[in-house]
Amino acid sequence: MVSLQPPVCNFAWKAQEFNLLGVDGKRYTPQNVCGKNGLLVMFICNHCPYVKSIRDRIVRDTRELLEHGINSIAIMSNDSAEYAEDSFENMQKVAQQYAYPFPYVWDETQQVAKNYGAVCTPDFFGFNAQLELQYRGRLDASRKEAAPDSPRDLFNAMVQVAQTGKGPLEQIASMGCSIKWKSRAS
Repeated sequence: MVSLQPPVCNFAWKAQEFNLLGVDGKRYTPQNVCGKNGLLVMFICNHCPYVKSIRDRIVRDTRELLEHGINSIAIMSNDSAEYAEDSFENMQKVAQQYAYPFPYVWDETQQVAKNYGAVCTPDFFGFNAQLELQYRGRLDASRKEAAPDSPRDLFNAMVQVAQTGKGPLEQIASMGCSIKWKSRAS
């Protein structure tokens, strides 16, 4: 397992287009999933210990962000041929088990992860209502274990985006497992 940190926010960078299949059989684009005040795009997977350790907090925060007009979507871009736990069938099971309040979609070609510059799971991209990037940081100060009473960096930043259209100037990068890229021969 390689632990990586993505770069910090490139303010006003526009959300890249995608049209991905969700575990519910529907297709999702940035436009049809964006809330009235913004969109949180999360690159996650099923097998990563970093993601596993924060699933409950992701569900809590995304549920609460709905109240602020921020919708969320989770994209799984790992090579599921090499990481069976990340298969589409297992994505469906995990989404149901944790009652994800957001679409969980499959980036089978990995092109969306490349277009976004995603480097790890979890990797968070917070956009305002105009789909301009305002947050690229961590969920909170926790790593693999929950840190008690940690400020909710992602949640607080996205509430600020909902209220002002702008994210905080100071952001701390997320940390997680590297995206599991397909080999070039595949």
